[in-house]
Amino acid sequence: MFVVKKLLIALSALAVFTACGGGDGEKKEEIKADTTATEPQSTELSDNPDYQKGLAIASKLDCFTCHKIDEKNIGPAWRDVANKYAAMDTAIDYLSKKIIHGGAGVWGEVPMAAHPNLSEDDAKTLAKYVLLLKK
Repeated sequence: MFVVKKLLIALSALAVFTACGGGDGEKKEEIKADTTATEPQSTELSDNPDYQKGLAIASKLDCFTCHKIDEKNIGPAWRDVANKYAAMDTAIDYLSKKIIHGGAGVWGEVPMAAHPNLSEDDAKTLAKYVLLLKK
């Protein structure tokens, strides 16, 4: 009876480890497939000076605390923002003002923090960076 219990515990542990490990493998494959599918666009983006400058600005600020590129975090995914505003003629001005002054209510109840010390030029560069993420 003791051997059977040990066997059941070992099989249960193996099932748990396999289930956990299997999920990670699937995610890695999905990420790899997704990265491969967007690789040419990524290369083109990384060569764009607005992309490079915007990424540098975002990295120095607290932007990545609340935003991710492809998924909602505290704030909206930047790709969703880009898809919503890219066709708007005044998108760069609108988004740069939101970046400097903050805002609330457009993407939910959590307010976006204001960045009053950011220059208008840097805010516009950051807005251009976000808009470049449109799919």
